[in-house]
Amino acid sequence: MNRSIHTILIANRGEVALRIMRTCHAMGISTVAVFSDADATAPHVAFADRAVRIGPAAAAESYLSIDRILAAATTVGAGAIHPGYGFLAENADFAAACESAGIAFIGPAADTIRVLGKKVEAKRHAEAAGVPIIPGAGDSGDSDGALADFAASVGFPVLIKASAGGGGKGMRICREAADLKGAIESARREAEAAFGDGTLLIERYFESSRHVEIQILGDDHGNVVHLGERECSIQRRHQKIIEESPAPALDPETRAEMTAAALRLARALSYRSAGTVEMLVAPDGAFYFLEVNTRLQVEHPVTEAVTGIDIVREQIRIAEGWPLSFAQDDIHFRGAAIEARLYAEDPARNFLPATGTLHHFRVPEAAGIRVDAGIVSGSEVSIHYDPMIAKVTAWAPTRTEAARTLARTLRQTSVHGVVTNRALLAEIVDHPAFLAGDTDTRFLTRHRDDLAIAADPDRVRRAAVAATLWQHQQRRQARTILPAMEPGFRLRRYAPERVTYAAGDLEVTLAYENLGDGRFRIDGDGEVRARWPHPRAVVIEDARGLVRRYAVNRAGDSVQIIDAAGATDLIERPRFVSPNASDAAGSLRSPMPGRVIKVLATCGQTVAAGEPLVVLEAMKMEHTVTSPDDGVVENISVSEGDQVEANAILAVVTAITGES
Repeated sequence: MNRSIHTILIANRGEVALRIMRTCHAMGISTVAVFSDADATAPHVAFADRAVRIGPAAAAESYLSIDRILAAATTVGAGAIHPGYGFLAENADFAAACESAGIAFIGPAADTIRVLGKKVEAKRHAEAAGVPIIPGAGDSGDSDGALADFAASVGFPVLIKASAGGGGKGMRICREAADLKGAIESARREAEAAFGDGTLLIERYFESSRHVEIQILGDDHGNVVHLGERECSIQRRHQKIIEESPAPALDPETRAEMTAAALRLARALSYRSAGTVEMLVAPDGAFYFLEVNTRLQVEHPVTEAVTGIDIVREQIRIAEGWPLSFAQDDIHFRGAAIEARLYAEDPARNFLPATGTLHHFRVPEAAGIRVDAGIVSGSEVSIHYDPMIAKVTAWAPTRTEAARTLARTLRQTSVHGVVTNRALLAEIVDHPAFLAGDTDTRFLTRHRDDLAIAADPDRVRRAAVAATLWQHQQRRQARTILPAMEPGFRLRRYAPERVTYAAGDLEVTLAYENLGDGRFRIDGDGEVRARWPHPRAVVIEDARGLVRRYAVNRAGDSVQIIDAAGATDLIERPRFVSPNASDAAGSLRSPMPGRVIKVLATCGQTVAAGEPLVVLEAMKMEHTVTSPDDGVVENISVSEGDQVEANAILAVVTAITGES
C-alpha cells in the first residue's frame, strides 16, 4: 500500500537539509527543520516551513538524540523523516524507532542498515554475492587488544576504520606497531564523537589506490538500478574533496563488472532507497568491496548532473511505496560532472579546521554550475560541526570543460572571513595530472609541491593597490566636512601617504598621492586612474593603459581582493603599533579553537621533540599538539574538558640546549 507523505522532518542541518527541502517543496511537501542552539539563525531553519529547537550545540544532545528528534516529529505531525547524511543517517536504531512511531524513515530498512553498518558483516554479504573483498580483511573484534592482534596478523600498513560510519571520521593509517595503540585510541574517540559508536575494525591498507563507488536505487517492488559510478580518489584525512562522474580512467569492461557486482549485492539484500557500494581499485586494476553507505551521499550532485535524476525525489517516492520511476535501460548518461567540497580549513597547516564569521560569501553564476551551500554572508562557522561550508559542482559536455569551468568558478568565488581550501581546489582541477585522469588516493601527497600556493608578489602588490584605492573611495563617500574635497589631496606637495598590507609572510608597502579626479601617483607604478562602478568594486587603469576590475570585501583590517586570477587576502597593518608583552619563550599555542580532550604531560616532565602534549577536538576531528624540541614542560595552561580559542597558550616547554 502507498502512504502519502505531506510533511517531512529533516533530521540534519546545513546544505543537505536545504537540498532536501528544495525537492520537498517542488513536490508540494511541507518541511520541518530541527536545530540546535548553535543553529538558531542558520539558513536551513529560515528556509523550512516550520522549525523545532532540539537542544544544545553539542551534537550528542541535539542532532544525535533520537528521542529529541522523534519528539519534534511528533510535535509537528511529520509523516516521514529524512536523515540526510552524517549524524543518524546510518543508525539502524533510529530507523527502527521511526517505523515504531509510525513515521516513515526515508532510507533503507532498519535491518539492512544494521547488517551493512557492521563493516565486517557487510564484507561477508559482499563475498557471498560474488563481490571481491580486500585480502586480509576479517573480524577484528572490539577490544584494543583484539585489534592489535589482528593488525599483527594482517601485517603493516593497516587501516583502522570506524565500523559505524564513514566520511573519514575514526579512520587512521598505521604503518608501525609502535604507533598502533595511540592510533586505535584516537580513532575510537573520534568515531564515538561522530557516530555515537566507537567500534573499530582493521584491514590491509593499499598505499596507492583509487576510490570508485556505484550509486544504487532500489524499491519495495524488487526493482534495483545503478546510476553509474563516481570517482572519489582525491582525499585528505581519508575524506573526499573532489568527486566526479564518470570515473576518468575506468575501462568499459571494469565499469560493467563493478556495476554488475553492486547490483548483485543490492538484490541479495533486497535493498530499498538510495545507497552507494564503495569499491577500491588497486594499482593492477583489480577492484575490491569496501562498504555500502546506506544513505544519500555528499557527492550525489555529480550523479544527478550526468543522469538528470533527482535522487531525493526517488527516495521520497520509494518511502511512499511507489516503484522506481524508470528502469535501467531508461537511464542515460551525458557529459561529465565534477564536485569540489569547500571547507573552512587551512591546507597550509595540515588542513586544520577554521572557525569564524563569513563576512561575505558568493559563488558566481555560470552555465553548468550548481551550488549546495548551508551558509550565507554573515553565517558563523562553528567548532561543533563538520567544517564543510559548500559544494560547487560543474557539469559540461566534456570532462575538460567541466574542470575548466569549475576552476574558474572557484577562483572567482568570494568567501571572506575564514580560511578555506578554495584556492587548493582550483589548483587541483587545473592540474595536468588531474586533467589527464591520473588520480588516486595519494594525489595530494604526490603533487604536494605543485599544489603549494605561494603568494605571488606581483598579484599581492596589485591587490594592495586595489585595496588602497577602494578604501580611498570609502573615505571620500563618508566625508561630512568639505565633501567635495578629495581625501589625501594637497595644494602643496607633502610626503606621499603610506599603507602596508600583509599576505601571509609577504608584506607590501605603498606610497601614493591623490592627484584628484580619480588619478593617483603610486611609487613604482606611475600614474593610475580609478573608478568605482559598484560599492564592492574598483576598476583601475595602469600607466600602460591596461584595465583590471577588482571585487573587494573588507571587515576590520582584513581585506579580500578578487580579480580574474582569483582571490588575495590581505591584512592592513596598523600605522602605529602599541607594544605588547611578548609570550614566554617556548609557548605552545592552540592551532584552532576546540575542546581539550586529553592532557598527556605534566609540569616538570622532560619531553622529546615530537612528543604529544595536548589533544584537541573540533568539528569531529582530533589534533595533537606536540613538543617542538627536547625540553622540560614548565607550564600546562589547560585541563581536560576546557574550551580554548585559536592561538590560546596551551603549554610552555623550555628547550634543552645541551650546554653544560
